[in-house]
Amino acid sequence: MNQLPFETIKREILIKQESVANFGCKPEERDTQDLINYGIVNIDKPSGPTSHQVSDYVKRILKLSKAGHSGTLDPHVTGVLPVALGRATRIVQALLPAGKEYVTLIYLHRPVEEKAIREVFEKFTGKIRQLPPIKSAVRRIERTRQIYYMELLEIEGQHVLFKVGCQAGTYIRKLCHDIGKKLGTGAHMAELRRTKAGPFDESTLTTLHDLADAFYYYKEEKNDKFIRKIIQPMEQAVKYLPKVWVLDNAIKPLSHGRQLAVPGISKLESGINKEDVVAVMTLKDELIALGKARMSSEDIMKSDNGIAVKSESVFIQV
Repeated sequence: MNQLPFETIKREILIKQESVANFGCKPEERDTQDLINYGIVNIDKPSGPTSHQVSDYVKRILKLSKAGHSGTLDPHVTGVLPVALGRATRIVQALLPAGKEYVTLIYLHRPVEEKAIREVFEKFTGKIRQLPPIKSAVRRIERTRQIYYMELLEIEGQHVLFKVGCQAGTYIRKLCHDIGKKLGTGAHMAELRRTKAGPFDESTLTTLHDLADAFYYYKEEKNDKFIRKIIQPMEQAVKYLPKVWVLDNAIKPLSHGRQLAVPGISKLESGINKEDVVAVMTLKDELIALGKARMSSEDIMKSDNGIAVKSESVFIQV
């Protein structure tokens, strides 16, 4: 089954100390305006506008001062584009390193047997070396990227349709070029659609038109049913990250930038390693901060003191 790495990880919840949650509210129970000011919407990016333009459209539709997208798509590329809203804008930084999935149509410059195509595609699964294209946002030095899976969906003449799950920062256009080079035929990317960006996939997509309609019903008809269905709590963006839940009395210090010490932890997920990016949560599953683990899950469970997580981005306001 085609899954990104985080989708295959099974984590257990480890209880450090039992506690009752009194602070805050569950993300799905937030007031509608709070959801708009502190949420994320999964836009089905159309072909034509840039990712920045789509983000700007979202900002204007919802009458917000800021909005930010996660992971740039070229203007002609379509598909999954999570856009964070208002105070949640910085959460896109957590999504940038998450794995991505694309459905790609490649055109081979000369006919080639199907068997040869399948053999070459198999060789591109795993670690590959890739030189970014001339027009790219990074330095043009060869680097290693991980291809988690490739699935051939259809071969029709010189057109090949395939699905690829890959590490963030993989250039699909360059991947198509390299496949053509390996086949000895030459090839180029004809069409591209992103189908996953971390925990966001096509099941929660919405169009800019639907977003505008939902906001109209909310503001003019006092009906928030549609907007609440479209806008997801910001916490959805950290669904793929390992988590640590804290006691209520630790929330205020953390909101002011304090590091998380072991005595403030109520429970945590297994499998956390030192230096992992972790989401620090309230007991009602609200995101407090993102930070770097200074201890593993095992060390936290065995320790009575010490810094467990160094906060890097604080989201909650107390």
